Amino acid sequence: MKEIIECVPNFSEGRDKEKIDYIIGAFDGVKNLVLLDHSSDPDHNRTVVTLVGDREGLRNGIKNLFERAVEKIDLNKHKGEHPRMGAVDVVPFVPIRNIDEEGCVEFSKEIGKMVADTFNIPVYLYESSATSPERQNLAKIRKGQFEGFFEKIKQKEWKPDFGPTEVHKTAGVVAIGARPFLIAFNVNLNTSDVTIAERIAKAIRFIGGGLRYVKAMGFALEDRGITQVSMNLTNFEKTPVFRVVELIRAEARRYGVNIIGCEVVGLIPAKALYDVAEFYLGLENFSHSQILEVRLEEKMTGD
Repeated sequence: MKEIIECVPNFSEGRDKEKIDYIIGAFDGVKNLVLLDHSSDPDHNRTVVTLVGDREGLRNGIKNLFERAVEKIDLNKHKGEHPRMGAVDVVPFVPIRNIDEEGCVEFSKEIGKMVADTFNIPVYLYESSATSPERQNLAKIRKGQFEGFFEKIKQKEWKPDFGPTEVHKTAGVVAIGARPFLIAFNVNLNTSDVTIAERIAKAIRFIGGGLRYVKAMGFALEDRGITQVSMNLTNFEKTPVFRVVELIRAEARRYGVNIIGCEVVGLIPAKALYDVAEFYLGLENFSHSQILEVRLEEKMTGD
């Protein structure tokens, strides 16, 4: 593939393995499309898929995804910790090779129109594709969730970018757009008190006065008797992973709580982990080219 786009669709099923496998099967045999990863979380009741492909491959794969998700997911029966507004909740496109952000924006609009026309689902363009500043932030679009959207969509300012002005009765609505690379990252805490996780999330997220490139929410993981700070890190180079972890650790100490583990949902760039190793090991005069695999790639590609 000369042109490579990453796509990370999230769909609202994370518990029923048979349904998950059936929906992910939408990508089997699709030309110019590669399934890199998928991760399901039963507490969030959500699955995150990572795909790479060109426009043709992604167009066909996303159409197949919606066909299967709309068939199998009824949001009237869906419960989970993670906010959601659609059976396929969000479809982001990230430029990787031989395509820029503007190209992904145009492609997201094409996909948005296709989804609306084919499945009669209202589509909202978000992030770099947003048609107004109010629609850049996914959390703002999703506010009210599936249940609240039946009234929200009637408001003039929330008319969809594509599709009907009525919520699909089982599949809801969807956000589609182009964005920079994002790391989905969770930190687990040894407390069952969800208000502590919520306070920490509020303290570290940008909208609450925290770190510039962090979006965060606090959740209870009831099956495990713990809580979680669930995050999207929207620029890991300007707000590195280790800085996020250390701020959460400091905030948690205020409540006598400790971090007991971290999770990466989906894929993460190697550089983000190199920076973590450099910080925690206190490496001096460290260069990423000292990593064996990096040096080999540099030599083999001539970079």
